[in-house]
Amino acid sequence: MTTILVTGGTGTLGRLVTERLRTDGHDVRVLSRHSRPYAVDLREGTGLAEAVAGVDTVVHCATTPRGGDEQAARHLIEAARRAGVRHLVYISIVGIDRVPLGYYRSKLAVERLIEESGLGWTVLRTTQFHDLVLRVVQGSAKLPVVLLPAGVAVQPIEVAEVAARLAELAAGAPAGRVPDMGGPEVRALPDLARAYLRASGRRSPLLNVRLAGKAYHGFRAGGHLTPQRALGKVTFEQFLAGRLPAARR
Repeated sequence: MTTILVTGGTGTLGRLVTERLRTDGHDVRVLSRHSRPYAVDLREGTGLAEAVAGVDTVVHCATTPRGGDEQAARHLIEAARRAGVRHLVYISIVGIDRVPLGYYRSKLAVERLIEESGLGWTVLRTTQFHDLVLRVVQGSAKLPVVLLPAGVAVQPIEVAEVAARLAELAAGAPAGRVPDMGGPEVRALPDLARAYLRASGRRSPLLNVRLAGKAYHGFRAGGHLTPQRALGKVTFEQFLAGRLPAARR
């Protein structure tokens, strides 16, 4: 039986990774800021040595767009090296080397820290989760007019499918940068917004808005997409049917 530590183990992805690993028979430790007995703020690192002691593999899911990912990764890598961790698995994002977004630059920097850590490592990049796309369109739909960035498509993927892949990678040997994993369809944002409005029984006009900046141009160019790696099975409509009562009628 392998002992595996999941950082961010109470989050959207980490919770499902934890459940999958336990179902597969692994001894899983959940690390988050408030999860006992391994309540650790990775940005501070206090208590991290105890959390990684005796751990074979770390699955690093903890992340925040508010900053601190690089410092958290440094603390985790240092503790993992001292504890003799065999394998560090990291979940990343498709296009972080093509779209100049601040959060993406931080994710790319963490990838490089892991690659240079001296640990056995695996990095999986995926496209955006259905959950993120839902939050975006729900937030926009609160306005009288649904405002969307013009010319942007996304390739959303079901988080449970990503969790299953991460669990598979965690149970295996270090594999380096593995092939990307994308959702089943590349869809224009207005198309997904209309799917949400139909599923929620709402009617609102859509307005595409041209934005400025290099990050927006990177998204317009599709730098965050991987249509050749459309491995996901669950469509956005199927995801909505599991979330919204109106979509199931």
